[in-house]
This record gives sequence, C-alpha cells and structure tokens, in this order.
Amino acid sequence: MIKLGSRVYGIAAIVFGLVGLWWDDFAAVWQPVPDGMPERKILAYIAAIAFLAAGVAMQGRRTARVGSVVLVCLYSIFTLFWLRQVVASPHIFGTWSGTAEQLALVMGGLAIYASLDPHGGALAVRLALLGRITFGVCAVAFGIAHFVYPSETAAMVPRWIPPGQKMWALTTGAAHVLAGIAIVSGVQALLAARLFTAMIIGFGVFVWAPQLFTLPKTHMVWAGNAVNLALVGAAWAIADSIAELSDKKHV
Repeated sequence: MIKLGSRVYGIAAIVFGLVGLWWDDFAAVWQPVPDGMPERKILAYIAAIAFLAAGVAMQGRRTARVGSVVLVCLYSIFTLFWLRQVVASPHIFGTWSGTAEQLALVMGGLAIYASLDPHGGALAVRLALLGRITFGVCAVAFGIAHFVYPSETAAMVPRWIPPGQKMWALTTGAAHVLAGIAIVSGVQALLAARLFTAMIIGFGVFVWAPQLFTLPKTHMVWAGNAVNLALVGAAWAIADSIAELSDKKHV
C-alpha cells in the first residue's frame, strides 16, 4: 500500500515539474544549476519532465518504487550542486543548510524506496535506518540556520502572528534541533518526526501558500511552495518508516 506521505512526496514532484515547464528553469535557489551550464534550458526541461513523470509514478502501486528511485537521483544531483558551493564557501552556513535541504529530500525518497521493498529484507532496513539518521542530521542543520540567520528567518514569519516574528524564528529553530536529535537518537523518534511534519505543514500554510495569492507570478514563490511540499512528503515518509520499523520490532 502506498502511504499518504509517499503520495505527497510524489505530488510535490509533479509541482516541481509543472513549475519547471512553466518557467523554463530550475527551482530558483533550491536547484542551484550554474547559469553558464551548457544547454541549461534543455536540461531544465529534461529535469521538469523527469520530476513530472516520477511524481505521477509515485501515485501508482506498481510504479511507485521506480518513481522513488528517479526522485532520489534527481535530488541527489541538486545535492551535489550544493556541495560545490560548500567547497567554494565553507564559511557560509547557508551552503550547508541548502545542502541539507536537498539531502533531506533524498532521504525521504530512500525511506519510501525501502518501505516499498516487497521482501522487507535486511537491505531495506539498513536503507530506512540511513534515511532516518541522515534526515535527523538535516533537521538539526535547519534549526542551526534559524539561529545563524535570525533576521532573515524572522522576516518570513507573518507579522500578524503573535507574539512576534523573532520569537517564532528562534522557537522553530529550537524545534528543528530537538526533533533532529530525537530522530537521530531514536528516543521518541516517531513523535518527533510526526511533530516535525506538522511544523513543515504549518510553514506551508502560514508562510508559503499565502504568497501564491500575493505574488502569483513569482517563480521563487511557486518553487518555494514545491520545496516545502516536498519536505512535508519527505518528513511524513520518514515518520512512516520509523513507525513501520517499530511495528516490525514488536512482531
């Protein structure tokens, strides 16, 4: 059975594909393909079509595993582009958090691939464990970014939400770190993963989705919504994976 988190992960890929086709480009800063890359526009079209096809594949029971492999490969490529920036500017934490964001999407796809293993063998268990631990590390990196860039993070919080933008920036940063530690350690990992997923959904509802109405023609807004939705799917998939492994231990 395809779990809901896996379907959301696939729907986000469909959105990536549609955004890429509409704007003839990669997803803004989240997919940092250099401007000077040969045949960049053609590559953007290929990536968009691949995202679209993989996202559709994720909705079918017989094709979901293939779709997850394609998405893991796509997100891995963009992770490598971010790693180039880490090597070039290791002192800028934004390059590390950008890498973590793409790597978290890779781990979500890896967890989905493992969960769809018809045999549920040792390899699937190891892949699920790798996905969980690495995703937790990425969550910690997200939280650190909130503390390194408090002003930039606070600016994304709607002003009407009490008690204040900076408070929410720091609070959600701490929540990221605590959730990541719990996911890595395995202590209350499922609860942490579920709450982390809920928090990312909240970011979508209060931060990203409203911008679709205020800035409907902005590429970055649509790309940001796609990334946030993909993170929701990845976090949800990690939570489902943790729950599945826990159930197996108790059988």
